[in-house]
Amino acid sequence: MKHNLPALFIFAILLLATACSTTELLSSWKAKDARLEKYNKVLVVGLTGTKDRELRESIETSMVSALRSNGITAEAASENYGPKAFEKLTDEQVVGKVKSGGYDGIIIIALLDKAKEKYYTPGRVSYTPYYTYYSRYWRQWRTIYDRVYEPGYYTNTTNFTLEANLYNVNQDVLEYSAQAKSFDPGNAQTLSSGFTKTVVQDMIKKGIVSKS
Repeated sequence: MKHNLPALFIFAILLLATACSTTELLSSWKAKDARLEKYNKVLVVGLTGTKDRELRESIETSMVSALRSNGITAEAASENYGPKAFEKLTDEQVVGKVKSGGYDGIIIIALLDKAKEKYYTPGRVSYTPYYTYYSRYWRQWRTIYDRVYEPGYYTNTTNFTLEANLYNVNQDVLEYSAQAKSFDPGNAQTLSSGFTKTVVQDMIKKGIVSKS
């Protein structure tokens, strides 16, 4: 058993690291001169559908908070316009509404995929050695192994894929885009926090946001 301790210790560390890392950046792109500091005011809009209204408000609030902490003036669409502000509007009406609000930058965060998956964790067999004294005359020791079996089990998870796109409102061009996947975050707040942290870190890395 002593030989197995290092392997078990390493496995536990890797398992803990995996559990803490719930969001993975899938891809990102930026225009040559993309910088959030050049915008006077940025509007953050979440597109998640009516069933995920809590997620929309949470992710807008999370992104706005992160941008403000990095010196960017940002506001949440759900807070300023309500949950149905842009519904049933034409493209021209949406553009007019954004420009009339004084926004020259807009970040649209869209829920691309929400997939439920089932994972199977196989059972494990281990052996625990112990010694039994068989004969006091021959002093023969024999090693007997108890067979311990842990049955396999299924785990249901829900994974989310989101995309964040930064647009220059006045020039009507895309300046930054990123996709990230969150693995079974558990709730809207955890998902929003993980996605925002991942995207903003990438923005800082690419020079779109100055490190505070």
